[in-house]
Amino acid sequence: MNLSSDTTLNQTKPSLCSGASIVACVCIGAGMLGLPTAGAGSWTIWSSLTLIVTMLIMTASGCLLLESFKSYPFRSSFSTVTRDLLGPRIATVNNLAVYFVGAILLYAYTTSSGLIIEQYTSVNASTGSIFFVLLFSAFVWHSTQAVSKISIVLLLFMSFSFIFSILGLLTSLDPINLFGDFQMSNSVYVFSLLPIALTSFGFHHTVSSLRDYYVDEFRAEKAMVLGTGLALFVYLIWQISVYGNLTRSSFIEVRELGGNVDALMSLMTNGLKKETLSTILNAFSSAAILSSFIGVGLGVFDFLTDAFQFENNRSGRFKAWLVTFLPPLLFSYFLPFGFLATIGYASLFAAIWACIIPALLVKKVREEESNNTLEPCSTSWKPSSYTTPGGDLTLIAVFLFGIIIIVIRILEPLGFVPNFGR
Repeated sequence: MNLSSDTTLNQTKPSLCSGASIVACVCIGAGMLGLPTAGAGSWTIWSSLTLIVTMLIMTASGCLLLESFKSYPFRSSFSTVTRDLLGPRIATVNNLAVYFVGAILLYAYTTSSGLIIEQYTSVNASTGSIFFVLLFSAFVWHSTQAVSKISIVLLLFMSFSFIFSILGLLTSLDPINLFGDFQMSNSVYVFSLLPIALTSFGFHHTVSSLRDYYVDEFRAEKAMVLGTGLALFVYLIWQISVYGNLTRSSFIEVRELGGNVDALMSLMTNGLKKETLSTILNAFSSAAILSSFIGVGLGVFDFLTDAFQFENNRSGRFKAWLVTFLPPLLFSYFLPFGFLATIGYASLFAAIWACIIPALLVKKVREEESNNTLEPCSTSWKPSSYTTPGGDLTLIAVFLFGIIIIVIRILEPLGFVPNFGR
């Protein structure tokens, strides 16, 4: 599709709110259920500062990715730009990183769903995970339209349950719980929170879509800033609501259980006096897990369909279903692992394609610009003038942030990263 047809399609000039909503919805999901436990060591002040810094860095990395697209026509993919600028080998590494993030998240959601089912029924966790995957992955197998319809229902349900949960929690805040444990020494626990925080602001696979949506890098940038800002607001309100109702020491047991969602929700519901609020919180957590599972599942499903060139028929979609959902399900069945640690490992690969690759792409683009060798991919295409705010300082900060996350994920299992409760 050429630029003129893109412009025609976008004559109505989509609002910034619509694009911001897309970014916020992609960020906010089941990962937010891991934030209170991951931030328990640093507690309210330090965890809030960590989320703010992470939001700024991840928004900047999205802007870098946006800048790397500027000499390419609309509808150009992340994979295409990476292959063209950095070569096929790095593009392959990038694609594998994208896949592993999706697969690890599916593994985390599958395991957590089984634990939640076991908590409220007589079905054991492994069997519950199988039922969960078979039932809800069917929407992905059926069609994107089916996913869209159930996602709208889940989003509305999750939004209302979240609002009622927050209203209930905010009315019972205890300032002593919220700020009583503030100490400078708690700042060392920020390092164990950073990988979870990064994963909670992962929206970068939507950057090319936002660029196509607005046909304007500058408006796409504004939508990303608004979207990540909205996600940050939701995270901060959620953390304050949780920390204001629970003690810091009560999270030690949750961390010992791997930060599993069922353990967190059990802690919260047992610590609340209102039975209705406990029910709403359980409904919210279940909807968050389910919506994230379906959303991530669709992304991995489409990614693998394209990678393996499966036909869009019953046979082809069944093959795509097998390679998408069977590996995470088997690992969940035979090697169940803690939710928090699993999300943390996803950040190891997310740091590659959400921080390091965007920085490398823009470095290449700027080198070609300074040498006057940057050429549009089409003779009818005029490169945009868009440049990420902050210049090379932003590029360096994003790249170093990605390196820091990778180092943390490598050193943490070896015991070199301070971990609350250990």
